[in-house]
Amino acid sequence: MTSASIDSLTSARARRTGRAAWIALSIGTALVLSMLLSAGSGALPVSLRVTLESLWGGLCGQTQAFDTLHAIVWDLRLPRVFLGALVGASLGCSGAAMQGLFRNPLADPYLLGVASGASFGATLAMTLTGQLAVAFADVPFAPSSSEAVVPVLAFLGALGAVFATLALTQSRRGARLPSILLAGVVVGSVLTSLTTYLILRDADRLRAVFSWTLGNLATASWPQVVRAAPYAAAGMLCLYAFARGLDALQLGEDTARTLGVDARRVRLGVIIGASLATAAAVSFVGIIGFVGLAAPHIVRRLGTVNHRSLLPTSALAGATLLVLSDLGARVLVRPAELPVGIVTTLLGGPFFLWLLRRQS
Repeated sequence: MTSASIDSLTSARARRTGRAAWIALSIGTALVLSMLLSAGSGALPVSLRVTLESLWGGLCGQTQAFDTLHAIVWDLRLPRVFLGALVGASLGCSGAAMQGLFRNPLADPYLLGVASGASFGATLAMTLTGQLAVAFADVPFAPSSSEAVVPVLAFLGALGAVFATLALTQSRRGARLPSILLAGVVVGSVLTSLTTYLILRDADRLRAVFSWTLGNLATASWPQVVRAAPYAAAGMLCLYAFARGLDALQLGEDTARTLGVDARRVRLGVIIGASLATAAAVSFVGIIGFVGLAAPHIVRRLGTVNHRSLLPTSALAGATLLVLSDLGARVLVRPAELPVGIVTTLLGGPFFLWLLRRQS
């Protein structure tokens, strides 16, 4: 290879890196602005100055001096905004990784039964606690001890569904992607049936379970943000560690092996990382669709293809999408509000149909 060719390749790589950095910076700026806008919007509008004062005072531990307006922003709106950003980032990053792993633009974070497992775990928690009366049917769970049980069992149910999917596909030759996909569909169908059975046994919990499965950030709190952050961060870091392997897999498993990439190791690592991040997200806010599907496509359309750039940028895009969707859920029908999953579905449904049309 001549020096001119080397210089040309180096220049092209530098341009791609610079473009990816600008895209990430632009989306990150949009995320910060959307978070500030969401924290200041609602049934009671709050100025940007009050929002920033509440954020700074809360970080400095000066909440005792807050008046009612500052307390509303710090205790109610900012936890909701930060949890929404964390969940959106987890879904966006997981969606990008799953699409790269299966080499399918229609793949999403719930592909391996995570959503069905989380739904079964949450429904089981509501049934076992026996404390969710009809009066609490409009909220994801009762403000009682079940508040702590639902996320735990939802998280365990989501991870259990993924491990069941992997166990069903293990063989001496390892698991193949098509068999993993089919096993995920089967496990999801079985868990959905079990969830339906639990709901029918206790009709009083019907609306509450449906509210949870539609996704809801209304009960967000700082303790939930603190509990969810380590699992989500661990999952996303695990995915980023396999970014190079995902790039190699786009050329096919045989080609990836010639490049020194262990396809089986990458496959297992991506599944575990995506499942951990997604399970952490759905265990606290329920099932929110289309964010993990749409965010990676938006980033790719802007010009980011390399997974080292695609994964973090998709996380930023997913966080921005969910924060803005939650803002719409709060202001479209105020003073009431919609489950954020309805808003993401209304926005993501046409996007999914457009993808299907492009694929066909």
